Amino acid sequence: QRQTGAASRRGLTSFSVRGVDRARGKSVASRMLLRARHIYPVSSPPIEDGFVSLQGGRILEIGPWNGCLDRAETEDLGEVILMPGLVNAHCHLDYTDFAGAIPSPSSFTDWIRAMVDLKADVDDAAHRQSWLRGAQQCLRHGITTLGNIETRLNVLPELWHQTPLRMVSFLEIISLKRESASAQELGRLKAWIKEHIPPRGSLGLSPHAPYTTKFELLEGCAEFSDLPMTMHVGESIEEDQMFREGVGAMFDFLMEAGRDMNDCAGQSPLTNAQRAGLLGERFVLVHGNYLDDFDRERIAEAAAHWVHCPRSHEYFGHQGFAAEAVIERGVNLCLGTDSLATVHDSGAELDLFEEMRLFIQNHPRITAEACVDMVTQNAALALGLQRQVGSLEPGKSADLIILPHSEADGDLAEQIVAHQGEVDAVMINGEWVAGTRKAA
Repeated sequence: QRQTGAASRRGLTSFSVRGVDRARGKSVASRMLLRARHIYPVSSPPIEDGFVSLQGGRILEIGPWNGCLDRAETEDLGEVILMPGLVNAHCHLDYTDFAGAIPSPSSFTDWIRAMVDLKADVDDAAHRQSWLRGAQQCLRHGITTLGNIETRLNVLPELWHQTPLRMVSFLEIISLKRESASAQELGRLKAWIKEHIPPRGSLGLSPHAPYTTKFELLEGCAEFSDLPMTMHVGESIEEDQMFREGVGAMFDFLMEAGRDMNDCAGQSPLTNAQRAGLLGERFVLVHGNYLDDFDRERIAEAAAHWVHCPRSHEYFGHQGFAAEAVIERGVNLCLGTDSLATVHDSGAELDLFEEMRLFIQNHPRITAEACVDMVTQNAALALGLQRQVGSLEPGKSADLIILPHSEADGDLAEQIVAHQGEVDAVMINGEWVAGTRKAA
């Protein structure tokens, strides 16, 4: 089922795995056995005193400890919660060093202007530094997979090899002026995609937003039908006014910048994406703060996915996010961190636990279990990685995290949402990559 919180409950079976870790080029056929006081698989009920056996970088078997037949070389993790690594459905790693750099703007358009000024001073070296700093923050806070927006293809391949993160790298496209050559830009991207394959994950496309992509570009993007697609849509009241009424600060700003404004007045910010044929199971809509019931119905009918970023939403002071209405439509709702350019605190980090806590605070009717789904199996489905990550199941990648457990602090899902700070340990593809169990 695709509705949030309505995960299917699969049986526990074994899965034989042999092979080679292609990302590291070595044999990974050896078996590993982990025991934990609590295991939270996500796609099946929690297991008290359970085990997970791993082989070839994948999960071989999972179940209660008393059902484990081969207990050789067990690593007992103790009084902890063992769960899937978190999946960050929307992130901008390259803006990590912008944390707290822009005080609360008077308008979204003013924030765009401030971002243009900040980005003008970022060279490739600063881009790498910020991207890698963000990747490390993700790992420390239990994120093992993310959908990241990429803006500099010239440095991206080398960055992939400097982090163990599993990711969908969404290649950003902006083309708004009448004279811009959309076909040429898309042709360049097609050629680049043919030559580059991420070591862990896949590539996607990100036409930035309705206001920065002219319609012929969106039509061209629809030709990339085998790639996941993500787009910022309906993020601000100014974007909504621009498209529905043909007025406002964003309308004036973009008209001065040379955008053809003939698609403004009388339509939703979502309309151009739908007309171009982008809506579908591979489409990941980000924000949607000002979309209405009709828009939500269109997204549901298309089986598209939706990412909400609570801290970014709070930073801009947007109207209340209609999470319950999105879920009631059966839309696959996920959470993301967005970027640190949309937080007030200069010491903030990319942290999905922070996003979960704020989400539950703003939506107390939604359960902690449903919230955890939004950063695990829901997000994995949105990124097209549901067969690899998002839950602990035989055959899936061994991407795991360890959290402390307390008998006095509520059920497991509530403890997961309430967790603060770094996680105890992080495993990706069967190897400890962060925390107390990382090899020196």
